[in-house]
Amino acid sequence: MQLKQKTSDFVACYQTPNVNEFIALRNQVGWTSPRADVVATSLANSLFIVSVYQQTRLVASGRVVGDKAMFFYIQDVIVLPELQGFGLGQRIMDEIERYLADVVTSGATVGLMAAQGKEGFYRKYHYLERTGEPLGLGMCKFIP
Repeated sequence: MQLKQKTSDFVACYQTPNVNEFIALRNQVGWTSPRADVVATSLANSLFIVSVYQQTRLVASGRVVGDKAMFFYIQDVIVLPELQGFGLGQRIMDEIERYLADVVTSGATVGLMAAQGKEGFYRKYHYLERTGEPLGLGMCKFIP
């Protein structure tokens, strides 16, 4: 049986990760990434980023994108598969929720697209699944 590592083994910071390490993190959870220059622009245009490092290795990340007024979207909440269950996702979401509490005003919408099977994780933060009534289903379009 493997012992879980203490959360003190990890350092969370509000630092934009290096493009290559961010792409590598996405790849390790089975997500594809666009070209590096597109990822760099996307990261630079984020409203908020939290990165988690184990020594110098990026092991988890999450960010918020949006228009800074009416719409905010939680994106790329990623934890390396071998470190899932250590509380890193919760640590990321706690930081994101603190940021949102400071900047989101009444009437704004905070959205996210949960990976299949991860809906319960986000329910703990009071995110609701859209069932189609009364606002319609949540949808997205992936551009190849």
